[in-house]
Amino acid sequence: MTDTVLTEVADGVGTITLNRPEAKNAVDLATTEALAAAVDDFDARDDVSVMVLTGAGGVFCAGMDLKAFARGERPALPGRGFAGLTEAPPAKPLIAAVEGWALAGGFELVLSCDLVVASREARFGIPEVKRSLVAAGGGVLRLPKTLPYQRAMELALTGDPISAEEAHRFGLVNVLTEPGGALAGARELAGRIAVNGPLALRATKQLVAGAVRWTDRELLDHQVTVTDAVFSSADAQEGARAFAEKRAPVWRGV
Repeated sequence: MTDTVLTEVADGVGTITLNRPEAKNAVDLATTEALAAAVDDFDARDDVSVMVLTGAGGVFCAGMDLKAFARGERPALPGRGFAGLTEAPPAKPLIAAVEGWALAGGFELVLSCDLVVASREARFGIPEVKRSLVAAGGGVLRLPKTLPYQRAMELALTGDPISAEEAHRFGLVNVLTEPGGALAGARELAGRIAVNGPLALRATKQLVAGAVRWTDRELLDHQVTVTDAVFSSADAQEGARAFAEKRAPVWRGV
């Protein structure tokens, strides 16, 4: 893998680390391609039963690299979605190990995982509306399946974050750890899963995920018809530029 994504295998658990700490692990196209390759590699390996996704430097992921977006880059792959993952999760169980912030596409990566272990100090949010964007990497589709409708709508419309403790109360987070302990907690949970039959694990994940329609292709296709105009708008470019220039955006509604 490239330096932007690190991989490690031990005791049936494959760990994937987003490794752009200087950019809060924001995802650009190169990271997208590297993450997709890492997931595919682990999905095909006989010595990996469970995967863990985490971020370097005390932050999970700040989402899409808005500076790259402002240059015209889209960190997505056809048929696979944001970061090469949100529309095509692996067949094997995937656990998010979250320290610090999981924002925008970073939160959508968490929502693409099957289980979540988080530090008590972790924070989650989909602030895309603050940049005249839409959480189109599965955020607006998956969040209402995890949180109560009104709370999910509040997060989506305000762009404000939710704490790990509240996320745990709602069941979005499986295990809370002390700060710095998320990866160890995720590996412990992964170890409890990895001792089980690999064929049974894949089949069980497929059925549970299908039961809640997290990967409903019809919904994802409909989402594209709604959000394409937003992502190609002048306001979307203004939001990205304002972020890069550290100023308040000036919306035009076009």
